Amino acid sequence: MDAESKEKRYRRIAQQLSELFVKTKDPIARMATLVALVHHKMPGFSWTGFYLLREPQQPGAEPDLVVGPYQGPLACLWLPPHQGVCWAGVDRGEVVIVPDVHAFPGHIACDPRSRSEIVVPLRDGSGRVVGVLDVDSWKPANFDEVDGEWLSRLVAMIYQ
Repeated sequence: MDAESKEKRYRRIAQQLSELFVKTKDPIARMATLVALVHHKMPGFSWTGFYLLREPQQPGAEPDLVVGPYQGPLACLWLPPHQGVCWAGVDRGEVVIVPDVHAFPGHIACDPRSRSEIVVPLRDGSGRVVGVLDVDSWKPANFDEVDGEWLSRLVAMIYQ
């Protein structure tokens, strides 16, 4: 899909989400709606979902990431601290685009068919990273800066 067509599609998704999100401020409902819409409207998205930061489960333990609303094949339910692309998004606090997941150190392969990935930090109303939107593709280099920019805009709508 060329950049102009991609932008047009993302603009339409943003408009749809704006209309839908007036019905509820609940972040889980908004995440589920965003994921369903993006997953089915954007070509090449094989898995689309959120991983959410969870407080440490034992004294002295670190927070971890647990799966939230998603669309696609069965997901990893839990991601160990500071490993893989999702944690890179949390730790860096920025969009991470991986054209070839097999070249990413510490990549966690929840679906062995995945070839590329994009991760977008999810921030709450105070700006704190509380999770990530994770999108996988079975196509190499499926994501670019247009995806990063627009997915960031869409994710920012969750806590608005």
